[in-house]
Amino acid sequence: MAKLRAWNADRAREIIAEHAGLEGPMMPILHALLEEFGCVSKAAVPLIADALNLTRAEVHGVITFYHDFRAEPCGTHLLQLCRGESCQSMGSEELAAKILSKLGADWKGTTNDGEVTVEPVYCLGLCASSPAALLDGEPLGRLDENKVSEALEEARAA
Repeated sequence: MAKLRAWNADRAREIIAEHAGLEGPMMPILHALLEEFGCVSKAAVPLIADALNLTRAEVHGVITFYHDFRAEPCGTHLLQLCRGESCQSMGSEELAAKILSKLGADWKGTTNDGEVTVEPVYCLGLCASSPAALLDGEPLGRLDENKVSEALEEARAA
């Protein structure tokens, strides 16, 4: 994952200003903030609302609707476990419980060492390879506990 900057309100204002003139600017702003800081800080909500002449509730609603936006940066590695119907039918719920227990984290939580954040996603389009996940954006399919553990070990070692 790319090196992220710490939250900086002045830089956030620059990013917002760079995108505010676009048609439908909210999503480009949110993605740019996510790319820069690894999150869309709660402190960004009033900045975006003011720049786009929206209420804070409208901005908050968009941020919380999409699972990719988070208020705090994730760990060094992001593991997104699919919880869609196909993956569930192939044992993803049991697999997720084992992985969360092994990592000592909960959904949307990060391991104590700050290395891995685990997030639920609701269909990755990898149904033919269920159960599936993304690790740092790379697809993993036909998962079991060993495959997930090996992928995490490899990512941590890189």
